[in-house]
Amino acid sequence: MKINCDVNVHHLSRVEGHGNIKISIKDGQLRQATWEVVETPRFFEALLVGKKWDNAPWITGRICGICSIGHTLASIRAVENAFGILPTDQTKKLRLLLKHMETLQSHVLHLYFLAAPDFLNAGSVFPLIRSNPDVVARAAHLKKLANDICDCVGGRRMHPTRTVVGGFTMLPDKKELAGFRDRLSASVADLQATAELFSTFHIPDFSRETEFVSLKGAGDYPFIGGDLVSTDGVLKKESEYRQMTNEYMVEQSTSKWSRLSRQSFAVGALARVNNNFSFLHPAAQELSAGAGLTPVNHNPYMNNIAQLVECVHVVLDSIGLIEELLGSEWQEPRQPVTARAGTGVGAVEVPRGILYHSYDFDEAGHITKCDCIIPTSQNHANIQHDLTALASKFASEGIQDRNLELLAEMLVRSYDPCISCSVH
Repeated sequence: MKINCDVNVHHLSRVEGHGNIKISIKDGQLRQATWEVVETPRFFEALLVGKKWDNAPWITGRICGICSIGHTLASIRAVENAFGILPTDQTKKLRLLLKHMETLQSHVLHLYFLAAPDFLNAGSVFPLIRSNPDVVARAAHLKKLANDICDCVGGRRMHPTRTVVGGFTMLPDKKELAGFRDRLSASVADLQATAELFSTFHIPDFSRETEFVSLKGAGDYPFIGGDLVSTDGVLKKESEYRQMTNEYMVEQSTSKWSRLSRQSFAVGALARVNNNFSFLHPAAQELSAGAGLTPVNHNPYMNNIAQLVECVHVVLDSIGLIEELLGSEWQEPRQPVTARAGTGVGAVEVPRGILYHSYDFDEAGHITKCDCIIPTSQNHANIQHDLTALASKFASEGIQDRNLELLAEMLVRSYDPCISCSVH
């Protein structure tokens, strides 16, 4: 039987921002499959021109309410690279701990509140409060733990106040850190329960070979700075990020798109796992392999599993970071900063993928040019091509256990898109 199907999703739910899905199949032939981004651009890059260097982290941190820590750290790194500042080991460890907790709270938010309802036949998380109260309580417990540590290290769980160019304005209390170490150790049981829950979910069987881009691990799983790598063998320096992103405009999107070796590429948790599997904590590797996620995996729906794998990694790695911090004497929290003319680039892996900030400065330290490239804007083209391939497969084969609208929504949601961020 030839399939006829029309999908028109206006403002997809359970994603950040506004995007539309339009699919049309007539007599078994795909006529249209479109991912539209319809939000108004917000012009943060223009806003920064003329501002002094110390304003950049405060302003760009407002690009995203979910990844405000990542934006702040990318901005700080760009300024420090421009001014020739090398952060101390203490600062590096505290920043990585803060970054890990942003990753944990964001992944938990997506896995439990945005993705899980699709697998539990619920329209949102609210019905699950009654039908699966233990699941929702576990999610809230994990998210609160991550947010509490962000408060302790960054001064605030969103839009951190203690993270500045040169280090931190103040350091956390070691007794408080010790308490968080114990809470993180106890949370491993919650992550095990999360893995057991997701092992019962049916991940749609769909793959489209693509290119995956991320930071390149150099002895550890990368989150802050370093070389850039793709699964197609492209390797670039952090400062060469424009050659990795190649942004361009399309009519259907108010966000830019990107491409590299192919018509599109993907960033995010799945890209990081594909490129840096060997640097994951052994327990995270074991979970990944047990869930069928081994490099290179081309199923976009497996990004959910990659996020779960990263949750395990960041929790266990954070325990180690806190142990190292507790075992050392506090040094001065902040280095002096001397502005100078130049260009600085900062690359940070935020939950949705690799984020770039680049600033040009004059001799007084005022920004003369700003460029921010967002993970979701790098993913939009890949979402489009995945959507086309999914709809074509549905048109030619039919998929009996799920309808196309649900599959298409789940596909876009699997990328955990931050649409408002992408139209920054």
